[in-house]
Amino acid sequence: MGTREEANALHRSKGTLDMTEGSIWKLLVSFAFPMLLGNIFQQLYNTVDSYVVGNFVSKEALAAVGSAGPIISTLIGLFAGLANGAGIVVSQYYGAKQAEMVRKTVETAVLMTLVMCVIFTVAGILGAPMMLRFMGTPEDVWDDSKAYLTIYFAGASGLMLYNIGSGILRAVGNTRIPLISLVISAVTNVVLDLLFVVKFKMGVAGVAWATIIAEAVSAVFVLSVLVAAKGPHRLRIFHMHFYRNVFQRIFQIGIPSAVQMAITSFSNTFVQSYVYAYGAECMAGYTIYAKVDTFAMLPFVCLNAAYATFAGQNLGAGKKDRLYAGLKTARIMNYAVVTPTVVLVILLRAQLAGFFNSDPNVIYYGGIFLMCITPGYLVGAFNDPLVSLMQGCGETRAPMLTGLGAFVVFRQIYLAVLTRLTPSFLVIGFAYPIGWLVRALSIYIFHRTSHWEEKYMNLDFRGDTVTAK
Repeated sequence: MGTREEANALHRSKGTLDMTEGSIWKLLVSFAFPMLLGNIFQQLYNTVDSYVVGNFVSKEALAAVGSAGPIISTLIGLFAGLANGAGIVVSQYYGAKQAEMVRKTVETAVLMTLVMCVIFTVAGILGAPMMLRFMGTPEDVWDDSKAYLTIYFAGASGLMLYNIGSGILRAVGNTRIPLISLVISAVTNVVLDLLFVVKFKMGVAGVAWATIIAEAVSAVFVLSVLVAAKGPHRLRIFHMHFYRNVFQRIFQIGIPSAVQMAITSFSNTFVQSYVYAYGAECMAGYTIYAKVDTFAMLPFVCLNAAYATFAGQNLGAGKKDRLYAGLKTARIMNYAVVTPTVVLVILLRAQLAGFFNSDPNVIYYGGIFLMCITPGYLVGAFNDPLVSLMQGCGETRAPMLTGLGAFVVFRQIYLAVLTRLTPSFLVIGFAYPIGWLVRALSIYIFHRTSHWEEKYMNLDFRGDTVTAK
């Protein structure tokens, strides 16, 4: 098939979405809505984990599941950053109608993932006890935390393969298949949670087994769709090749995101170490906040992901004016979603916390964390679309540096100093919104004072090597 025919086939492929033409807000909604539904189902089975453990095992078991979260996010964040780099490269070549480069990127990304699956599984299993000790995990939740992490990382390949497969599909505008995959995975997880924990009394281990089996199911489904796809983004299992120049571009774009996501997630282990000082009830309340927070942030997380893909495709197509029109639209849509979300979470904080655990002290801590942190979403509604614009264009270093500065350096200094000046756990709650504000100011100053657009918005995506026009 010739280059022009391949490009035409790519844009005719079922389920793909060309975001270089048409109404911007309609395109963002078309992309974000299926992604939102899919993420709701994904978070549903994560929430069911906490609900089942909190109501059918113990509050210590709930705290153990919560304590495992930052550790899982640290190692998975490394891969997620690389997967994000692959998605950006695919979206840029897709927008430029470079079908052959889309195919090469897909093959290289999947082969990269298979290698990373081995590395992350071994690192997760061997490193979990060390990280639990580093966090100062209390003895009453140690055994459950270690069991959960060991099982989870033994099956981490499912999550990683799903992420790269769904990332490729989303880069070409297909959010329907990842949605279907997550619905299947969520149903599987809920059924297995109830079977393993409620019926077979497997405790935290049962929750972990249910999760990794569900993730494996989602990975198999998404990869099978890629294998059967029509067009250059089809995955050719027995004809895959590793393309060094493509990997270098994925690496160049993805590593800053990977470093930021991993170190930021790891820094949350420091935050949890401060929470531990207030006991298992405060830790359980913090775990509840984290679960509600994940749900509450989903709508604008999906909108910003949609805009990043939009930016990548339009950069590839050379439509710079459309990039900034999209930025304005994304911010307006963010505020339309974030404002009522913040109000509802604050008003319903006690009911939300009580859903996970009936202990009055746990509800108190969970409600306070929600009330302190969620107003910070209003800062993200303005800042995150700008970050998505940069990432979609391939500028991932500035988001990395400002993120590390705000979420790691500033936040840890803030906690180290203020927790010594006051015994109140409220200091921990305010660490997040203040950190978001510092990051927003930093990225805005960079955007206004640097010349990053001159470098990234004048690239030529024709051929094997991306060059300046």
